[in-house]
Amino acid sequence: MEIQSVKQRFGIIGNSPLLIRALEIAVHVAPTNISVLINGESGVGKENIPKIIHHLSSRKHGPYIAVNCGAIPEGTIDSELFGHEKGSFTGAHDARKGYFEEANEGTIFLDEVAELPHSTQVRLLRVLETGEFIRVGSSKVQKTNVRVVAATNENFERAIQSGKFREDLFYRLNQVPIAMPPLRERGNDVVLLFKKFAADFSEKYRVPSLQLTPESELLLTQYHWPGNVRQLKNITEQMSLLEQERWVYPETLSAYLPQANLGQNGLIKQNHTQQDFSEREILYKVLFDMRNDITDLKKLVLGIIQNGVNIGENPENAAIYQKIFSPENTPSVYTEIHDNPVITVSPAGYHPAPMVMNHPVSHEIIEETLSLSDTEKEMIRKALQKHKNRRRNAAKELGISERTLYRKIKEYDLGK
Repeated sequence: MEIQSVKQRFGIIGNSPLLIRALEIAVHVAPTNISVLINGESGVGKENIPKIIHHLSSRKHGPYIAVNCGAIPEGTIDSELFGHEKGSFTGAHDARKGYFEEANEGTIFLDEVAELPHSTQVRLLRVLETGEFIRVGSSKVQKTNVRVVAATNENFERAIQSGKFREDLFYRLNQVPIAMPPLRERGNDVVLLFKKFAADFSEKYRVPSLQLTPESELLLTQYHWPGNVRQLKNITEQMSLLEQERWVYPETLSAYLPQANLGQNGLIKQNHTQQDFSEREILYKVLFDMRNDITDLKKLVLGIIQNGVNIGENPENAAIYQKIFSPENTPSVYTEIHDNPVITVSPAGYHPAPMVMNHPVSHEIIEETLSLSDTEKEMIRKALQKHKNRRRNAAKELGISERTLYRKIKEYDLGK
C-alpha cells in the first residue's frame, strides 16, 4: 500500500523523511504477527501506528483495544488486563474478562508500557511467549491469540539498568522497533499541521482561519516544541478562539509559547543550532576583515601624506596597495585629498609604477573608534534601507538567515 494513501486514510499530515520511514515500517510489518515497540516523546502521535498495523493486517475484522498502562492504578492493572474471578478481591462482585481475553483474534495496544509494575510484566511476558494467562483469583490457564503493539516515551536502557523494566520483556516486545520523530525534527511539517488545525478550528468555531506570516512560519519551524503535536494543536485552538487578528505575527505567536523554551528575545529555541554559530562567525570574520582593510588603508594614505612614500619601491606599502586596490577586491577606486587626485585604479587592473606624493598637507589623526557591534548594526540598517525593509532580501545580501536577521533587528532596535 502506498504511503500517500495510508496518510490520507488515517489523517496523517507531514512529509518528513523520519515520519515517512516510520509509516513504511508499520505498513511492512502489518501482515505479520510480530510484536512492535513504538518509541517517541509524549505528543508525537504514537497512537496512529498501532491503528495502521491493525487495519492493514489479517486481524482487521477482530477487536482493537488501546490501553494506557500509566493511567490504571497498580492494584487493579492485573485485573484490567487479564480479568478476575468473582470474590477474588474486595469489590469483585462478578467475574470479569480482561483486555487480553476481549481482544482475542485482534490487536491490543499497550501505551506507556514502561509504567507496568513488575508482577504485571511477568504476566505479560507469559502471554507474549505462550499466549497463556490466568485471571486474578483463578488457577485455570486460558489461551488468547492477540497481536501486541506497545509504546513508550521512556529510555528503556536506563529503565533496565535501574531495574524498573525486565530486560527479557523488552526484547520480546522490541522485535520490530519504530521511532516516531519529535515535531522539532520534522521541518516544515509543523507549518502544514498548523494550517490543518487552523482550518479545523475555523470550521468548528465558525471563525475565519488563521494565516501565518513568513516570519511566523520560520518561528514555528525553529521552536523546540516540548509538547510536540499535542502542544501545537492546543496553541492553534487557543489562538483561533482568542485572537481577533487573523494574521499571526511572531510577536503574537511567541505570547502563546512557554518562555522556558524560548531563547533570546523570545523568538528562537533555547539551544542554538550549529548553523546559528556558523552564521555569526562568518559575519564577524567579514567585519574583522573590513576593519583590518580600513586600518591598512589609513596607514598607506598617512604615509603618502607625511613622507611622500614611493609605493613602487616600498615593499610594505606596495603589499598593502596590492591587497586593498587589487582588481579582485575593488573594481574601481577614486580618492581625493584636498581636491588633488591621489590614486586611480581602472577595472582592468593597475600597474604599480612609482608614485611619489609629497603634499605638505596639515592633517588630523583620528583615533579609530570602530566597534564590532556598531559596524554590524550599521550594515544591517543599510541593508534594510536598500531593500525597503524586505527582510528576506536584506538577509540574503548580508549572507545570514532571516531568523538571525530578525534577532539582530530586535537586539539593535531597528524595527521602528
